Amino acid sequence: MESEAASATPTAEPKHAVRATRSAGRKMRSQLLDRGSRLFRENGLSGTSISDIAAAADAFPSQVTYYFRTKEALFVEAACRDMLYVARAAEQAALEAVSPRDYIRALACTVTSTDQVAFFAEALALTRRRQDLAPLVERTIERLHSEGLRAYAAKIERHGWRSLRDPDATSRRFWALAIGVMVEGHAMGRSPDDLSAEMLRVLGDQATVPSTADEARLRLVGDRNTRATSDGEAS
Repeated sequence: MESEAASATPTAEPKHAVRATRSAGRKMRSQLLDRGSRLFRENGLSGTSISDIAAAADAFPSQVTYYFRTKEALFVEAACRDMLYVARAAEQAALEAVSPRDYIRALACTVTSTDQVAFFAEALALTRRRQDLAPLVERTIERLHSEGLRAYAAKIERHGWRSLRDPDATSRRFWALAIGVMVEGHAMGRSPDDLSAEMLRVLGDQATVPSTADEARLRLVGDRNTRATSDGEAS
């Protein structure tokens, strides 16, 4: 009897099977976000159904609700993920910029070349009615600002630029203007080139490069400090 009872007791799932299940789950979730993002941007929230997303991802509708609960939650998460993707792409595009204007131009051109910022703006509007989805948007905005600040501060330090505003304010201002320009531009049917030009016009200069005279004065002060330190040590 004991042996029969033991054989009837289900064994624990092997660890490798658990890992495989989690990996498959992450892959399916990512695939639903990918397909959902494309359909939402093409057809809008109301024009896309859970069945449409499931069919595009080769999944069951129940899998959509299992991972995201509602279509609106999937919409917001896809928009937030896309926004972080475009921010990362903009940062990569601006890596080689050697002047403040080239830096801002690279950011603006990358951001306006896709509709992902406008997609994110739709998610912002949706959370006004769905406050349960607001925390994800808030975290995304804070991440945009913190990573934008990090990238901008690194550029300033590397090239010796002089920021015309507090770097944190510069990062926040960039994304606020980007969202506004993109929403307005898409509503008016503007092209990506027009959107980029408008962003650059509204942003203006964000930093300046020290003049040759300024650099010479800095070197002179540095030399004096070095000499003073050396004299002090010698005495």
